Amino acid sequence: MKILLPIDDSVCSQTAAHALAGQICGKGDDVEVHVLHVIQWPKILSGTIPPVPGREFGEEFNNFLATRRQQARTLADGMARFLRNAGFQAVGLVREADPKQAILEYAAEWKPDLIVVGSHGRRGLERIALGSVSEAVMRHAHCSVQIMRHSPCA
Repeated sequence: MKILLPIDDSVCSQTAAHALAGQICGKGDDVEVHVLHVIQWPKILSGTIPPVPGREFGEEFNNFLATRRQQARTLADGMARFLRNAGFQAVGLVREADPKQAILEYAAEWKPDLIVVGSHGRRGLERIALGSVSEAVMRHAHCSVQIMRHSPCA
């Protein structure tokens, strides 16, 4: 069985991973999990800024991007390690894009049997402003989707 576990750095993602480990307890050897963390940059921050002579801004900005990419890698690898310790075959992956789009594109490419995603449980204006990654995945994925909710999520 192939499972895609998209994560961010919230307790909601931890809830989804722990639920996955508990639900498939004892069957992990036959389960391959790809843990996917997506970095969403504001459009003006994508890529790198070339160093400007006499100014340190470009270098500082590139260091910021590198730090954020390393944090993302640490997060994805840490969750994959947790799942390997629970008996799964698991790898951590990082993409840079819109999370909804990146998750759906990766799922179309890898073709998992199941996507397990955490939900923040946002409502009202907050949901309108921030959107719902889990809802977009549920509506557009070409496989089963399990949405795990931890209450309260921040």
